[in-house]
Amino acid sequence: MEFRRKKRAPVDIGLIPMIDVLLVLLFFFMIATTFRHHTDLKINLPEAGGSEIEQQGKAINLFIDAKGAYALAGEDGKAESLGDQGLDGLKSALSRLAGESRQLPFIISADGKTPHQAVVSALDVANQLGFHHITFAINPAEK
Repeated sequence: MEFRRKKRAPVDIGLIPMIDVLLVLLFFFMIATTFRHHTDLKINLPEAGGSEIEQQGKAINLFIDAKGAYALAGEDGKAESLGDQGLDGLKSALSRLAGESRQLPFIISADGKTPHQAVVSALDVANQLGFHHITFAINPAEK
């Protein structure tokens, strides 16, 4: 009886297939990174901790509450709720309040819980009417 073990063939790790796989991965990542596009939007977000800006002269104030209801205030500063809360009602009330002057500052005062769609719709209506001096009212941050 022969109790010796048979010699096993030596285990070789083939370097050529490993190099091939690494080159394929290298080419894949090189090509994949060229297809990745970053948005190049430069957005300057407003800071709430800065100094307060003095309001000079007339302005049109649009107030939007937490439910998305609109109210307008003109020269007198008294906010009046719109009868028609739709975009057409907002557009007609803005054009009546502004008259022919589109150079007046347009200030949007929106509640922190206002739906984003209500603010975007108000911006769109102001843009359609030709307002270019649009700003948002904020509460200054406490230091």
